[in-house]
Amino acid sequence: MYTPPLKPRLHPGLDQLLAARGRTLDWLNNNQDPESEANIARLNLTQAAGIIPFHYRAAIPTEPALRQWVDAVANEARTEQVAAGRMFAAAFRGPSLLLLGPTGVGKTYEAFGAIRDLAITGVSTRWTVTTAADLYAALRPRHGVDSEAEFRSYRDARLLLVDDLGADRKPTEFTEEVNFRLINWRYERHLPTLFTSNVTPGELAGRLGDRVTSRLAEMCQRIVLKGGDKRRDAKGAAA
Repeated sequence: MYTPPLKPRLHPGLDQLLAARGRTLDWLNNNQDPESEANIARLNLTQAAGIIPFHYRAAIPTEPALRQWVDAVANEARTEQVAAGRMFAAAFRGPSLLLLGPTGVGKTYEAFGAIRDLAITGVSTRWTVTTAADLYAALRPRHGVDSEAEFRSYRDARLLLVDDLGADRKPTEFTEEVNFRLINWRYERHLPTLFTSNVTPGELAGRLGDRVTSRLAEMCQRIVLKGGDKRRDAKGAAA
C-alpha cells in the first residue's frame, strides 16, 4: 500500500531518528514504490503515531543495547524474507526484550523509542501496545465480551509491548494465569515481545512466579536502566 510523504512536524524527532540509521528525509519521502523500505517506513511511522501516547510522541531510544535489539528483530525479518522469497521483510519472529529499572528512569520512553526506531528500518511492523493493568482489565470475564478472543489478540500479536509488567505487588491467580499463558505462548513461538517492569531482577520470581520468570530469562535480552526519577527531576527544573 502506497503511503504519502510524511510531514516532519507531525513526527517530532524524525530527523534524529533517520540520522541514527544513516538515512534522510529525502530517502524517506521520495521513493514511491509501495514495496520499498522507504514506503514501508512511512507506513510504520504513521501506524506508530496512532498507538504511541502523545507524551511519548518524540521518543528516541538512547540505550545502545536497545538499538541492538531493534537490529536483531530487523535482521531476523530480512533473513526470513530471503528464505521465504517475500517481496519485503516483515517482523514475525525474533528475540524479545525486558527493560528493568525503577519508576521514572525512562523505560516506557525507551520502549516507544524502539517502536519508532524499528519503523525506520523499513521492515514491516504491526504493534499491539498495552500496560499490564490494561491487559488484565481487558481480559476479565464480563457480560457480552469474548475474553478468549480478546486474549488471542494479544497472544498472537506480531509485535507486542507490555508496559509495567509485575506492577501488582500481590498477584492474583487470574493475573498469574494471564501472565503464564501469554508469555509461554510467545516464548514457544519466538514472537518478538518488549516488556518493561519496575521489578528488580531479584524480585521477578516473587512477583511473576518461577515458571514465567524462567521463560522470560530464556526468551528475553535483559536491559537494566539506572538513574533517578526523570519525571521528578523535570518537574523540579521547571519549577
